[in-house]
Amino acid sequence: MDNLISLVNKIQRACTALGDHGEASALPTLWDSLPAIAVVGGQSSGKSSVLESIVSKDFLPRGSGIVTRRPLVLQLHKSEEGSREYAEFLHLPRKRFTDFSAVRKEIQDETDRETGRTKQISSVPIHLSIYSPNVVNLTLIDLPGLTKVAVEGQPDSIVQDIENMVRSFIEKPNCIILAISPANQDLATSDAIKISREVDPTGERTLGVLTKIDLMDKGTDAVDILEGKSYRLKFPWVGVVNRSQADINKNVDMIAARRREREYFANTPEYKHLAHRMGSEHLAKMLSKHLENVIKSRIPGIQSLINKTIAELETELSRLGKPIAADAGGKLYTIMEICRLFDQNYREHLDGVRPGGDKVYNVFDNQLPAALKRLQFDKQLSMENIRKLITEADGYQPHLIAPEQGYRRLIESTLITIRGPAEAAVDAVHSILKDLVHKAMSETPELKQYPALRVEVGNAAVESLDRMREQSKKATLQLVDMECSYLTVDFFRKLPQDVEKGGNPTQSIFDRYNDSYLRRIGTTVLSYVNMVCASLRHSIPKSIVYCQVREAKRSLLDFFYTELGKLEQKRLSALLNEDPAVMERRSALAKRLELYRSAQAEIDTVAWSK
Repeated sequence: MDNLISLVNKIQRACTALGDHGEASALPTLWDSLPAIAVVGGQSSGKSSVLESIVSKDFLPRGSGIVTRRPLVLQLHKSEEGSREYAEFLHLPRKRFTDFSAVRKEIQDETDRETGRTKQISSVPIHLSIYSPNVVNLTLIDLPGLTKVAVEGQPDSIVQDIENMVRSFIEKPNCIILAISPANQDLATSDAIKISREVDPTGERTLGVLTKIDLMDKGTDAVDILEGKSYRLKFPWVGVVNRSQADINKNVDMIAARRREREYFANTPEYKHLAHRMGSEHLAKMLSKHLENVIKSRIPGIQSLINKTIAELETELSRLGKPIAADAGGKLYTIMEICRLFDQNYREHLDGVRPGGDKVYNVFDNQLPAALKRLQFDKQLSMENIRKLITEADGYQPHLIAPEQGYRRLIESTLITIRGPAEAAVDAVHSILKDLVHKAMSETPELKQYPALRVEVGNAAVESLDRMREQSKKATLQLVDMECSYLTVDFFRKLPQDVEKGGNPTQSIFDRYNDSYLRRIGTTVLSYVNMVCASLRHSIPKSIVYCQVREAKRSLLDFFYTELGKLEQKRLSALLNEDPAVMERRSALAKRLELYRSAQAEIDTVAWSK
């Protein structure tokens, strides 16, 4: 089962290295879901001595007042018998400390680096791992000692600040509270018991440790507390006898101190019957066993959190897009792939998979017919204009039967007005196609990832649409011009002739310019123009679709692709110049995802082997 605690220790270290822990956050993280033991007690309650007894090393700073000013996350790793003991700090990952007095100094120095050489506190933890054959696998968090008054050099808020910091750790449901209380003080005034009761009223997460039993007044003992009679916890109290200050000053060996502790409980009549579950050695083993049991019970919840977080991380990484390739070929492929996705989104708009393409049909079905209908032919077909054009067309010799040249000039001058609606239809479709470019760009997340590429693709698409518009306008106006240049002869052959109507072919030439005659010419021309409008109503959309819509679907970015192949790597890199914040975020998420997947695999293995 040591493997289970070692696994949790490993995951906790990885979480810390990636910043995936929440000492100042209410957000659930993998760190928060992993059980750990927080050591809580008032100043001078013996917290440091208990920890050093468990580790069997002198390594913690000592002194008066607030000595522990930052949380110390202490991970103990049991190594093979005979192996050398050493310590490692997370902030100095490649440095091993074999001299534990140097460990003490580094804790002091690292505290000062964060808080300055003052008596201020900080909630940023120091992470320390100790590898030794004389320890059990365990994670302990040493928290600043609770105090009731501020001393010189500390703000008045220090008392509340420390309490808030302690609470931020022990309020977490997966935190086991190791409440340290001195036996030579009234338990009712114990800071550790008071705050533990507030956050864990049922005592489900609280383990009680009674220190300084050997310093109690003569005639008094702690039997009632240790037996759970005066203050009952769910788990039995453990009594310890720490080294005295004189022992510390004399550098009394930890092994000797443990031996004296065992002898004290075994030889003191009041505690003899409790000796088997007293002492620092028993405390360390009990804590390791208890932590192991808590971890076992939390495995389903940990697995659930890991699986949920992996899904969330994968979703966010997918949204941020893939990282940029290093070589020119990879960069070119990335750009082409992003452009392909944009092009696909754009085509889907035109094909009706996405909304927007229906607006093109609206131009053909409503705007163009309405514009043709609104054309005013009154000016071209007024009596005055008809007479003028007919007379001018006849020249020096009036027409004999029908004023053919006059008809042609009237029809041409009338049909030319259709160019306006035709041109407007081209421009309307162009505007829609441009809007769809912006819409497709906003729907392509990969383009948001690279602002420079987004601008280039947008410009290239619009320039391509501009070229298509010019081609479409040219082709569409040619349709109108073709109707002007060659009239439909059959239309005029089917018109009734004056002779057939009983007219007098020898009628005076000047009578042919009377209002009745000119009105008939105007009516004939209007009928022809309406016929042409009806034809153009169908042919203009075909021209626009062929030259603009069809080409936009087929070759919107063809010119851009051609130019892209000519670019050097430096220019390709500029197009993929991603926001540094996004790159940093992706890298952090990828590392965190790797951590969670590794944790998932290892915890699943442990769960199946239970």
